[in-house]
Amino acid sequence: MQLLKSDFYYDLPEELIAQTPIEPRNASRMMCIDRSSGDISHDHFYNLCSHLKKGDLLVMNDSRVIPARLYGEKIENNTFIEFLLLEQKGDKLWEIICRPGKKAKVGTKFSFGNGRLIAEVVEVKDDGNRIVKFECEGNFFTALEDVGHMPLPPYITEKLQDKERYQTVYSNESGSAATPTAGLHFTEEMLDELRAKGIKTAFVTLHVGLGTFRPVKEDNVLDHKMHSEHYYLPKETADLINQTKAEGGRVIAVGTTTCRTLESVASFFGDISEREGYTDIFIYPGYEFKCIDGLITNFHLPESTLIMLVSAFTGYENTMNAYKTAVDEKYRFFSFGDSMCIL
Repeated sequence: MQLLKSDFYYDLPEELIAQTPIEPRNASRMMCIDRSSGDISHDHFYNLCSHLKKGDLLVMNDSRVIPARLYGEKIENNTFIEFLLLEQKGDKLWEIICRPGKKAKVGTKFSFGNGRLIAEVVEVKDDGNRIVKFECEGNFFTALEDVGHMPLPPYITEKLQDKERYQTVYSNESGSAATPTAGLHFTEEMLDELRAKGIKTAFVTLHVGLGTFRPVKEDNVLDHKMHSEHYYLPKETADLINQTKAEGGRVIAVGTTTCRTLESVASFFGDISEREGYTDIFIYPGYEFKCIDGLITNFHLPESTLIMLVSAFTGYENTMNAYKTAVDEKYRFFSFGDSMCIL
């Protein structure tokens, strides 16, 4: 089977790209899609409860975005430098992208926030990324919160007034360079309402890397190499998933990151149990789903690996029809945009 990148293209007017989060969080619109028929209906996210059943399980990604963009200066001559933190490699040891890169040779030191954070380049990788060692007084993540900036996606040009609006209300485990956006629509009150109606909730952690924004460059989709991301599936979540399946309930992934975590474990190990590791699973049409029964997600970029994942779950024709309908109905797209509920 040949899949072409162009198969997943759709025309999106720029004005439909959401630049700011909607208030309140759960006021976003929600397109509801029946997987078996492709039928589409329109609702709002605050009515999600009416689309779920007692005994269903929502699994969410509790990763928390770190303010991974740092602006500082080279210590020896005060020239400007920008860091983007990608992945923690050890105690205060990080892989980063920096610009201008020619200033960041091994042994060079940089200062951020008037010395709140000091970084020294310890390695230059083959791909141009750097490994840097940070020094700071006290806790590194506290210092990062003080001096760092949220790494908003490149298509968002408006300044974010409240950093917490780029976090889910249940974010807990620091480490992502981008938020798992499907969860941005939930409020604490909504989660309480869902649980009160017998809908269970559980969490996994997948730290979202900047590779999530990496475009597919190859014309043949199967030639694309996925980025690798760290995940953790706790025992209590695995137990809840197995219990839900045994009792005939549905396992509904909130977001493509949760979906990739659950399907990685089910595909690589043949069951759902406590697991931790790295995944570069690439889900595209033809993939046989082994764990999830439903998906809550936002609207994704044309020709992205994320729209390919949605197409694998929902069906290619159903997905492309849903996206055409979303454009026609002027839904809001991408990170701060509206939601899809696929059951």
